[in-house]
Amino acid sequence: MPLPFLTADRTFEAASESALPYDDRDRWRRPYRPGPWRVGLAALWLLLASFVMFAAVLTALTGSLSSAGTILGGGLLIIVGALRLLRMGVWVSARGLRQVGFLTTRTVPWARVVSVRTVQQPVRWLGLPRTVQGQALALLRKDRAPADTPPLLTTHTLDFLGRPAAFDRAADMVEAWAAECGRG
Repeated sequence: MPLPFLTADRTFEAASESALPYDDRDRWRRPYRPGPWRVGLAALWLLLASFVMFAAVLTALTGSLSSAGTILGGGLLIIVGALRLLRMGVWVSARGLRQVGFLTTRTVPWARVVSVRTVQQPVRWLGLPRTVQGQALALLRKDRAPADTPPLLTTHTLDFLGRPAAFDRAADMVEAWAAECGRG
């Protein structure tokens, strides 16, 4: 019995005319996977949260419910922080481009986007003040000067540190979204 999902013998559907392989373009999507550094850091935060939750249970069993509630609240904040860390990045849809940070989210409609291009420039290393030479995905907007807009993606973030091919794929996908959705 052949298993067509495991072989290359299956027939492929005709390629769509769009460079974007998604059916529902109104849904927000991240056009790349979170990097191993981001996932590893979030996993460490969740491990810390498990210890904090265990401490909350032990504190509650010893009789101090108010202290247990405070510790439980701290554990929940660590979990929320880890989940927010995983959501950080660039998201795209037919409505626009969204840059999700740890505390802020910026959404730019495609009507305001002039171009999205890869540039060679000094970039911040892991978001710290130290800069190194790298590549950045720059967003040019109609309503702002290029110097006022931070780069969307860089080669030295948690998602792309040590993974230049992944940065190139992600930059190409965001540029394809900009080219496809910026037309209309």
